[in-house]
Amino acid sequence: MHTMTESVSKYLNRELSWLEFNQRVLAEAQDVSVPLLERLKFLAITASNLDEFFMVRVGSLQMLVAQGSSKPDPVGLTPVQQLEQIGARAHHMVVEQYACFLDDLLPKLTAAGIRNIQSSSGSIASLTVSEVAKSMTALKSADEVSAATEVVPRTQLTSRQLKLVEQIFDGELASVLTPMAVTSSDDFPLLANQTLNVCVHLEPSPGDPEKLARFAIIPFGKGTSRFVTLPSEGGHEFMLVEDVVAQFVDRFFPGEPIRECVPFRLTRNADLSAREDLAADLLAEMEEVLEARRTAACVRLEISDRASTPLLAFLQAALKIPNEAVYVVPGPVDLSAFMQLTDRSGFEHLRYESWPPQPSPSVDLGSSMFQVLQRQDLMLFHPYESFEPVLRLLEEAADDPDVLAIKQVLYRTSRNSPIVAALQRAAEKGKYVTAIVELKARFDEARNIEWARSLEMAGAQVIYGVKGLKTHAKCMVIVRREPQGIARYVHFGTGNYNEITARLYSDVSFMTRDEELGADATSFFNAITGYSQPQRFRKLEMAPLGMRPKLLEMIEAETQRKEQGQKAIIIAKLNSLVDPAIIDALYAASKAGVRIRLNIRGICCLRPGVKGLSENISVVSIVDRFLEHARLFFFYHGGDERVFISSADWMPRNLDRRVELLIPVEDKACRARLISILEAYFDDNVKAKKLLGDGTYSRVKQGKSAPHRSQEALFREICEIGRLAENSRRTVFEPHRAPDGKLPSRGKE
Repeated sequence: MHTMTESVSKYLNRELSWLEFNQRVLAEAQDVSVPLLERLKFLAITASNLDEFFMVRVGSLQMLVAQGSSKPDPVGLTPVQQLEQIGARAHHMVVEQYACFLDDLLPKLTAAGIRNIQSSSGSIASLTVSEVAKSMTALKSADEVSAATEVVPRTQLTSRQLKLVEQIFDGELASVLTPMAVTSSDDFPLLANQTLNVCVHLEPSPGDPEKLARFAIIPFGKGTSRFVTLPSEGGHEFMLVEDVVAQFVDRFFPGEPIRECVPFRLTRNADLSAREDLAADLLAEMEEVLEARRTAACVRLEISDRASTPLLAFLQAALKIPNEAVYVVPGPVDLSAFMQLTDRSGFEHLRYESWPPQPSPSVDLGSSMFQVLQRQDLMLFHPYESFEPVLRLLEEAADDPDVLAIKQVLYRTSRNSPIVAALQRAAEKGKYVTAIVELKARFDEARNIEWARSLEMAGAQVIYGVKGLKTHAKCMVIVRREPQGIARYVHFGTGNYNEITARLYSDVSFMTRDEELGADATSFFNAITGYSQPQRFRKLEMAPLGMRPKLLEMIEAETQRKEQGQKAIIIAKLNSLVDPAIIDALYAASKAGVRIRLNIRGICCLRPGVKGLSENISVVSIVDRFLEHARLFFFYHGGDERVFISSADWMPRNLDRRVELLIPVEDKACRARLISILEAYFDDNVKAKKLLGDGTYSRVKQGKSAPHRSQEALFREICEIGRLAENSRRTVFEPHRAPDGKLPSRGKE
């Protein structure tokens, strides 16, 4: 139990809390009980996460500093103070990433037959974290840098491998790559965000009396493969493309002595948004935003520790990058690229046991999805249960002559989306298709612009979201003509309409023919697509208007019941908890004695377990093979248990700046199952970590309890439910019947 002091804020800083989340992901890469290629995958994820963090969060803070802002966050930290603390924490995290990669994963991958043929990065085995950090800042002088071009010694390559590498360089890389001589920021090339480059340091020109160093930049571009597969006697051997270039870099500069050839990568600010108040054409404005990102300020420079001090100084001056934004790494730049190695065939023993999505026992394959939903509401828990029924519902709707209209929100979709293909087909068949394509979905803007245009060409009505807001709700309405009249079939989700991520993310789909939810969903679309003010919903709540008040009302109701001596419980599963108003309401509920259990995967700005503030609140975080993404809320409500699913986290951006939905689940079977799922996460004593009042996390202790890994338990449970349902079906005798009750023709005897 922690005790608050006057000097300690009752909140935790959002950015530092996010970095603690990424540390928990890194812990999976460091965990020797996790299969080797899965550990490499987690390491790559931490690097990719850090990329986006710098592009968005650090970029945003740097813009505030440039604007002269000193406004503190809820913790009391100014933008400058936040950047200082982020820098220290992020540098330490990068040290741990490379210690994990070089000292642990790389030797084990080599022993398992996945070998990186190179020696350009030395091992940091047996060094402490502080020694690694010191090695990452100890750059060489120009005189200490070898002038040899054989950055990768050819003795490591067999003659067959050397011949192939030479062929690849001469036949492909030398033709594609273009070295560019640079002298200063004035002639420095525009380098793409998050792409690999090498800086070549050449000896001064013999005729130069001032002996000025010369530099050239070789950008690799997005289309250049990072890994070059080598022929080998067994296993998988590869070289990094930057090592191949270093091997033969002298061929780009015939007769020129070369001092060094060093990989580096830039991260640019991506926290740029459209000026919707000035944009007559949002699609054109978003295209301009994408273009602006190409030239945005650099927020981070990652560079190999092989760089000399003069080379780094040249890059910093040319790119206007301060020392604190430089990350000198003792291994390959961009560890996120190693995700490509994690699905190599032949190494299945180095990955998790397969957990394929299971067919839902509630979905009869002999019935249409309309018939299934006429009988019952349907809840699916992905990725344990297949996303196929959601696709099937839409595809059947596209082809069903009785379907009149389809309305759907598209926030993030897959590259070759069957969802979009079905909507296009429906529009081409004359159905009234309305697609809300959110052009402002960060890093998916280009793909969404492409989808918007293709849907428009097919005849669909496309709405580019809501002015000033992001439409993040997950909703689909199918309007169908039936004998009893018009029926509305609705899908609500906590995740995107993306069949790829539905195999990787933990999310809930809820499908229903409920008349009131159907009416609410229709009102929701009308509010977004027209100028009408949102009508009062019968069951739904929508951000940015009614969701926060509804959540505060539910929390306050539990608080009042507890103050009256009644039982009161709040359970919530979220990705992030940041909103001060909701945190304060939870603190008040805790002080009243309400038992509050929170499962928060990522950012949590609430301090749990603090005496006099939050001793009745516990927070756990689970990082495992599937990304926890579902938002589920439970309120005891005097025994009349209320359960909700939502597209929204409890953050100001979700509650104030996005269009989100809060959906009550009233079907008894669906509600009971959601409660059971929530409970399963709090039984986890294998992957769960508990948030402490000081912002740190500790692993949940097993004690005398048997190991319980929530994701595995949920998968096994769904498999068992499916097995029992299949056995039940086998014991039911169903005769084949002829159409219309007629006997089949026997033909001539």
